[in-house]
Amino acid sequence: MVDTDRIPHALLLSGPSGIGKMNMARAMVSYINCEHPVDGDSCGHCPSCRRMELGNNPDIHYVYPVIKKNSQKPALSSDFAEQWAEMLRDFPYMPPTKWLELIQADNSQPMIYVDEADLIGTQASLSAYADRFKIFIVWLPEKMNPSTANKLLKIIEEPLEDTLFICVSNDASGILPTIYSRLRRVEMHRPTEPEIEEALIRRGVSPDYALEAARLADGSLHRAMEIISNEGENREFTEFFRQTMRAGYGRKAGILKNLSETFAGMGREKGMRLIDYFSRMVRENYIANLRTPQLNLMNGEETDFAEKFAPFIHAANVEGLLTELDSARRDISRNANAKIVWFDTLLRLMILVRKKRTPA
Repeated sequence: MVDTDRIPHALLLSGPSGIGKMNMARAMVSYINCEHPVDGDSCGHCPSCRRMELGNNPDIHYVYPVIKKNSQKPALSSDFAEQWAEMLRDFPYMPPTKWLELIQADNSQPMIYVDEADLIGTQASLSAYADRFKIFIVWLPEKMNPSTANKLLKIIEEPLEDTLFICVSNDASGILPTIYSRLRRVEMHRPTEPEIEEALIRRGVSPDYALEAARLADGSLHRAMEIISNEGENREFTEFFRQTMRAGYGRKAGILKNLSETFAGMGREKGMRLIDYFSRMVRENYIANLRTPQLNLMNGEETDFAEKFAPFIHAANVEGLLTELDSARRDISRNANAKIVWFDTLLRLMILVRKKRTPA
């Protein structure tokens, strides 16, 4: 599109989370504005590329869902510019859960509010300052409320020659149809396991571990990199899951009490990651009962434990186990007393894990 000078004024990159859509959008923007492109890529050294890298290009505007901090004031992306810079720098594959943590959304649902559309209208009416185009990169356009979408629709329907919109969506079906119909759509797909493996090896990961991480990542580069960076924590969580399930089935409340105190001492963020891990293991052990190993996403240690433990996760208790873990995560995220939450949760898990399988 860029090389043939047929850049659509409104483009949509859509596909599953964690596959690199925002990276692609930013690479395209750099290429569009690059003064000395080389072999189909931006040079990385010209003034435009440097402005893009440093995040201080006045012609590049990021739009993303936020929460209202004050009901009396407009809710704008710029209110969270510091958190956004951290997201792009440290979490370039854009996991939505990490964004919720960075902006401390708690139970609020981030949205792109109508105040943002008003600001876009003002910014779009101005001439490009330093580059050829003013470009709006809209992350998660499905989070626009109807008022926002209707205002933005007018801008997209009558675009200025030097204005481009690049939307990056995890769920294109959630975009208002009137907006969706005016976007040039490019569907992006999950990378294959060999592609993820190759990418990890290029980053210095050993071939054996890259192969395992690629298999567990389920097509998400973000997940693969998370597995690599959290190798020690994952092993720690695996051992805690084994201890918890064994103590629960053995009705060893004393051990569960000690574990609950250990888990409470982790703090809120690590505690929520542990709960997420427990939930994933419950689901994986349930799937293991289907005797279709190609559906399971477990490493060697997890698989070894599942061979004996999986039969205890079945249709009669899997929903209850996940519900209790979800409830615990919600309470921990709200800063409830962690010792009480954990001990209560582990006792409930003990009851559920001993629940008999429903007769066929």
